[in-house]
Amino acid sequence: IGGWQLYLLAQIGQTTPKTWLGIRVVGRSGEPPGLVRAAFREGVGRWGLSGGVAYLLWRYTGAFPDLNILLALGGLMLLAESAGLLIKSRRRTLYDQLAGTYVVDAAQTLPNYPENGGQWSASAHPRSVTLEVDSNGSVIAEEPGNGHQQNRPLATIVLTPKESQRRPQNLWYWMRQHPGITLLLVALGGMGSVLGTFVGTQIYIQSQANRREFKQQDNEVFLALVKQLGSTSETLTEQRQGAILALARLDDARALPYLIDLLGQEKNPSLIDTIQQALVSKGPAALPPLRSLNQSLQNDQEVLKERGATQEQRLVALRQRATKRAIAKIITIYNGQTHNTNLSRINLSLVDSGSTSFTLVLDNLDLSGINFRSANLLGASLRSTRFYGAGEDKRFGTFDDLIADLSGAELQEADLTGAVLNNTMLNRTNLIRATLNQANLSDSSLLRANLSSAKLIGADLRQATLENASLTGADLSEAKLDLSNLHGASLGEVSAVGAQFPFADLSQSNWQGADLSAANLSDANLRGADLSSTKLVGANLSNAQLQNAKFKYSNLSMAKLQGSNVAGADFLGASFTTAIPIKSNEFIEAPNTAISGARVKGVNFAKAKNLDTQQINYICTHGGKHPRCP
Repeated sequence: IGGWQLYLLAQIGQTTPKTWLGIRVVGRSGEPPGLVRAAFREGVGRWGLSGGVAYLLWRYTGAFPDLNILLALGGLMLLAESAGLLIKSRRRTLYDQLAGTYVVDAAQTLPNYPENGGQWSASAHPRSVTLEVDSNGSVIAEEPGNGHQQNRPLATIVLTPKESQRRPQNLWYWMRQHPGITLLLVALGGMGSVLGTFVGTQIYIQSQANRREFKQQDNEVFLALVKQLGSTSETLTEQRQGAILALARLDDARALPYLIDLLGQEKNPSLIDTIQQALVSKGPAALPPLRSLNQSLQNDQEVLKERGATQEQRLVALRQRATKRAIAKIITIYNGQTHNTNLSRINLSLVDSGSTSFTLVLDNLDLSGINFRSANLLGASLRSTRFYGAGEDKRFGTFDDLIADLSGAELQEADLTGAVLNNTMLNRTNLIRATLNQANLSDSSLLRANLSSAKLIGADLRQATLENASLTGADLSEAKLDLSNLHGASLGEVSAVGAQFPFADLSQSNWQGADLSAANLSDANLRGADLSSTKLVGANLSNAQLQNAKFKYSNLSMAKLQGSNVAGADFLGASFTTAIPIKSNEFIEAPNTAISGARVKGVNFAKAKNLDTQQINYICTHGGKHPRCP
């Protein structure tokens, strides 16, 4: 490329950059410089002279062998060489003067340049021309010897060149008008780029060298600590504890896996606790390997339990407790920084026996986004804990919301009082005897979840999905289940006093023996539901869909049935009024059924099943409809 540019300079006086700038290099007569002159101009005048002077100064002034100084001197020499552009009388660089060349506008046609280095000939500039002609059209020339002209009619013609159009005053025009300064600026920019690249390279090289040095130091420290931990002497326990804690503070990627492996093999209980503390100091980065070790130890416990190896079981239990404590402490200390952590199939269950006892306490923490799928959280305390939170946009209900996954988790006897579980996945979760009082479970998914004997007093289950879930014996007093889906759910023996079920889907659900006193079931779908032996005293069943529902031996006193559809419903042995006992010393007085009886006004019982005479009489006398009514 350099040879080609030199050839272009010799033949046409223009390199590619000079063509862009609209300038060219010429000799004294305006001709191209030629190969010899171009090579002398570039090789000797421009680069050889400045480079040679810079090298001599660098070599013999004590700056050797610092290349930075050589580059700086070279740049200064190039700058000094181009200083001739600033001399208004010449406007030529030193290498142009040495080579006898000139830099001119490429669009300008040049006459011969004077040898004395003066200004260009006046003929190069346009001027006016005056012609005198006679009446016949002949040009009359002025006699050089005499200053008079012939006495005849004359006509004078003045030819004035047309003024060139005014050129725009922009950067490109300025660059073409000042090629020397432009080249100087380009040269300075190039030098700056070269120097910047060189300095950046030196910094990078030095940083890499420092990094290698620090890495070597860390490696030596790591190996020394590992060697110290390899000691089996029981008298060096304190030293080994110090080495473990030092290893935890070491910024080495090998430290964490080594500590995990050490915990899985350590037999000294005091060192096991020390390793646990060391792993806690590693922060959330220690959770994935701790999870793997936890699962491995859980498998070992099951195998050793079958074999009956008591001593080994105790050691494994101590290691397992250490992993549980480390995980719990990391989640607690780094609250809100463990989102999207995978803790699936982990064992953090309650252990209440001797030296291996453990209880998971994560109250008032933010566990949103954590994956607890199939995790064992038996007996955990999670009071007021948040399992649902906003994502990076800090807005709820968007695509990046942080939602914990508790599907298939073991939460038996866990305390989730006041927990925020809305939108959470709880499919097939075991919540037997769990405490969920005042918990927020709205919009959560509890498909096939087991909530038997759970306490859900005042819980918010609005729009929750509890399809085929088991709530046998659960306490739903004052719970909110508006628009919830309980299709096929088992709710036998449930206490749902004052619970809210408006517009809920309760079809095919089983409520045998449940207490629904004062419950709001308005507009609910109870098609095919089994409400046998239930207590519905004061319940609101207005506008409910009760087709094919079973009310066998249920208590419907004071229940509101207005607007409900009871086609195919089975009322065998159902009670519409409250039976009031009569004392032997009192006159017999019929109870006030208008107050204690069911509200059946306008309800059509024509297709209802198993209505006895007493029930039909009650329906007819209280505004209900039946074919046997008079």
